[in-house]
Formats: sequence, C-alpha cells, structure tokens
Amino acid sequence: MVVFFTSITTNYLPKARVLAESVKHHHPDAHFMLLLSDTRPDWLNLEQEPFDSVVTSDQLGIPDFSRWAFMHSVVELCTAVKGPAFRWLFEQGKADKAFYLDPDMVVFSPMTPLIDKLDEASVLLTPHQTEPEQTPGAVIDNEICSLKHGVFNLGFLAVRNSPEGRRFSNWWADRLLDHCYDDIPGGIFTDQRWVDLAPCLFSDIFVVRDPDYNVATWNLTHREVAGTLESGLTVNGNPLRLYHFSGFDSGAQAVMLKKYGGDNATLWAMRDWYIAECEKKGQSELGRIPCVYGVYANGVKVEQRQRVLYRTRQDLINAYPDPFNCDDPQRSYYHWYQVAEAQDDLGEENSAELLRNELYRQREALRLIHNSRSWKLARKLGSVARALRLV
Repeated sequence: MVVFFTSITTNYLPKARVLAESVKHHHPDAHFMLLLSDTRPDWLNLEQEPFDSVVTSDQLGIPDFSRWAFMHSVVELCTAVKGPAFRWLFEQGKADKAFYLDPDMVVFSPMTPLIDKLDEASVLLTPHQTEPEQTPGAVIDNEICSLKHGVFNLGFLAVRNSPEGRRFSNWWADRLLDHCYDDIPGGIFTDQRWVDLAPCLFSDIFVVRDPDYNVATWNLTHREVAGTLESGLTVNGNPLRLYHFSGFDSGAQAVMLKKYGGDNATLWAMRDWYIAECEKKGQSELGRIPCVYGVYANGVKVEQRQRVLYRTRQDLINAYPDPFNCDDPQRSYYHWYQVAEAQDDLGEENSAELLRNELYRQREALRLIHNSRSWKLARKLGSVARALRLV
C-alpha cells in the first residue's frame, strides 16, 4: 500500500485539506493519513474529509508522551513525530511505501515517477537547491540558508518498507525523539539537519534532482514556472508535480516571492488560488485554534523559555512528570516557574542558551527585512530597534 501523510495541529487543518484533496485527485487509490499532534476534534468526520485515517501523535508509542511533548514547541513537536510515524507505519504493516508531505504543499501532477522510484531505492530526498546560485543575494538567501537549516527539505520524504528503509526510519526516529529542536546555533534545526548525514550513513538513498518536485521560493532562481491552473502548470518545461507554499504564516512567502518570482503572473496566480482554497477549507474559522500542547491545563500559553528550562534540567523532569498539569500548586511546574522567575533563580546556563537563540532569531528577522528592501515595513516593527541593539 502507498501511504501519504502530513503532520499538523488542528489550526493547520485547512492546509492539510487542500493537500489531501490534491493527493487524492492524482492518486485516488493511495491512503492519506492525517497525523495530528493535538486533541482530535469531535466534529472531525472522516466521511466529510479527504483523509482516509487520523492518527494522533500519542498513538505512536512514544514513551511518556505528555512529558516529551512539553519539551517541544508546537513546530518542533509536529516535526519530531515524523520519524516515529514512519516507524509506526512500517511496524504496523500499514505501508509498503510511505510519503511524508508538509501540509503547505500541493500536488499538481501525479507523483507516479517517485512511487516507481521506490522500487529501486529505499529513501528519496529532495534538496533545497540543485544548481549553484549566481548572485550574492541568492547565495545568502538560499545556499547559506540551506547550510543553516539543512541541505534537504524535509517537507518531502519518501521511504520504502525495506530493511534499509526501516534502518533509516529507526535511526531518524531515535534522533528526533532526543534532538528535534530549533537550535541552529547549537547545530540542529528540528528534523532537517539530521538528514544531512543520511547519504553518509545509508547506502540505498536516491537524491531527487528533477526540478518538478518541491518547487519553492528558495529555488525559483533556476526553476521557471509557467502555464495556468486550468491548462496545466509546468516547471522548466516539465509538468509541475509538487509545489511548496512555505512561509505563508510568517509572511516570508510573499517577501521572497516578490524578490525571486518578480512579475511571473503564474506564481502570483498560484498564490492567490492557494489563499482562496485554504479559505474555502476553513482558514478564518480554524486558523487560530490553540494546540492542546501549546498551553498549560489552565489555558496559559507555554513559553519557549519554560520548555527549554524543563528539558535541560533533569531535576525538573523528575519533579514534574506531567508539566502541563496545574491542579496542585505544590506539584505544578507552572507554579514553580512563576516563583523561580520572580526570585530570579532559573539558572545562568538556561539564560545563556535562551539569549543565544534570541540573538540568532533577531539577526534572522533583521536579515529578512534588509533583503526585502522594505524599510517602510521595518519601521512598523517595534522589535527592530531592539534587534539592532542586540546584534
């Protein structure tokens, strides 16, 4: 069986619906699994959805799931469960070939060539770039960005249920269980940087260099998208198969599309179409639903600094086995943190790590603003002045 799946929280359901419909349109016999790192809504009725099954992340056999989930931001969590999901699919005998696709992707032509390619290889990877950049700006935006975030875009990953495919999946799942954090200064970026090692560690890997797949703003310098949604879309004269609408929520997609898509009417028409499709699927209604793992049991948002401190302190992990729980102030991590913060007793090591990551994020925000040449936008962002002082 060929299984496609994506990993989301409930607020990404509209994007996942668009993706799943595109997959089922071109591969009606394939199974589409929704992997949900959230409480499954009572109103989610599979008879009215383009999904064939829904699996929540706490069903994947991850030990001590609630405590483990607390150690991750929502984005880290949705990426960390991808490896265990491949392992679960293979161990349960639910897939002969499994394809992971990010929820903000759309399949525009059949993926049959890659389904067939898995008869020869056990793992398929798509790089962010397949051609050297030619301008200083593109080198910074694309090549250096790949060096920071990972050479391969893990918005796509295909694995066959073979001995080597399972060996890769087990290795990747183990690394993600322990080290799936957004910590570029520390050498890792969620699930992606780990797979930079994969071609060195596993022999049965094929790197998909065809320009038809994983087209996104980071490779538009060498990929010419043309055509229309009605008559068919092409990239470098071939059928466009997989497009990645990455960066919509942050605003980066519009900035980088303006920079590298220029006046390409096809790309802007695709963007307008995607926004409209997500809206039809409930973006305005569902897009702001908080994830159950994003808040404490009392509804207060879990801050990233609270997650980082918890996961780096074994004494806290031992003392608060359910860090989301706030029922008893004497046994609640939430209440302990409030007291410790008020007393400025959180530990110098934790403060240094948080500052290091904050400095990096401020630099990245400033770089994006600078490269967009939109200083009018920059003046509207109150954080920029603070970033300038920190850099």
